[in-house]
Amino acid sequence: MSNSVLKLEKVGRTFKQGPETLEILDNVDLQIKPGEIVALLGQSGAGKSTLLQIAGLLEPPTSGRVIIAQTDCTKASDKRRTEMRRDKIGFVYQFHHLLPEFSALENVMMPNLIAGISRSVSKQKATALLTKMGLEHRLSHRPAKLSGGEQQRVAIARALANDPALLLADEPTGNLDEQTAELVFANFMDLVRQHNVAALVATHNRDLAKRMDRIVQVRDHMLIEE
Repeated sequence: MSNSVLKLEKVGRTFKQGPETLEILDNVDLQIKPGEIVALLGQSGAGKSTLLQIAGLLEPPTSGRVIIAQTDCTKASDKRRTEMRRDKIGFVYQFHHLLPEFSALENVMMPNLIAGISRSVSKQKATALLTKMGLEHRLSHRPAKLSGGEQQRVAIARALANDPALLLADEPTGNLDEQTAELVFANFMDLVRQHNVAALVATHNRDLAKRMDRIVQVRDHMLIEE
């Protein structure tokens, strides 16, 4: 798997709590290649979110290496980590975190505009992504005028706006009813496949997990492949 988009090597993460050291992750290895969607399972508090934050360069590991798109980011500067997050990584959370004062189209344009891409190109890309998500009739609507499922689909489109190599999703359908979750997940899978993105998806929904390419589980501080 030399072409792996995400490669975690012997990753460990501990936290100090007073005189005690809490071990969250130990000796974690993981590789995800382009177009592969991997489900991340584990009980609440097991370390799923910590693993996602390490993979997304939001916090450093205590030990081990984090390699994204063949770039070793383990000891990268804050500036370089920010650049990698902007250019190589997309994030989708349980709650959409859309900017309420902007339309669906403007929310999806935002990552491109921040990256210095022209407004016309940003608009074209955002329109195409939202159309793929079945939201071409909702481009001008602000988040408050969108349903929960529509808001999450906008968030997924926004995460893919900068053509990331890696997509990290933390319970992307966890705040939706079963029928809406099914629709959003189907849209999510289709878009990830179309863009050939490597995706790591934390979920409690085992039925959804079984539809992904692989399942890995955080258990006893380690990552176990099912």
